[in-house]
Amino acid sequence: MTDISATNIPMAAGAGRYLTFILGASSYGIPVLNVREIIRLSPITPVPKMPHYIKGVINLRGTVVAVLDLRSKFEMPTIPYGERTCIVVIQVPGSTGGNILMGAVVDAVEEVVSLAANEIEPTPDFGGMPDTQYILGIATIRGGVKTLLNIQKIFLEDGSVAMHGITPQTLSNVTE
Repeated sequence: MTDISATNIPMAAGAGRYLTFILGASSYGIPVLNVREIIRLSPITPVPKMPHYIKGVINLRGTVVAVLDLRSKFEMPTIPYGERTCIVVIQVPGSTGGNILMGAVVDAVEEVVSLAANEIEPTPDFGGMPDTQYILGIATIRGGVKTLLNIQKIFLEDGSVAMHGITPQTLSNVTE
């Protein structure tokens, strides 16, 4: 598998099924094949010296999973977590083979939608100013716009979570 962080060629969203979720007033989608599960918001154990968007880790049935807050990652205003706030556990191909599990805090999960290639528009050109590296494409579903996200760029943009200091040693004290 090609490491997308090593190239400047933008990936495009392809036909398939997408899990859609809400952040603020906007709706986003990620490939359902990368979604491992959706869990209720549970206590997150902070890990020192992490970027502001990495909230910490959870113990998911014996597996330690790093959790990031997509609102923080996208520099959106912080709001208190609500009743529908949840963690989407995502499986991302690692740079050394195998998969990495990561959690993403989202405001609410919407639905799973099937999109044909002709229903997905390429990322619009915003004149070079806004950073669109996290966007694979845009889909219009029942009159609403869904931004399809590049999960590898979002979750592995710095190579891996381990580069931020999350290692087995820093996680040895995480418990259920």
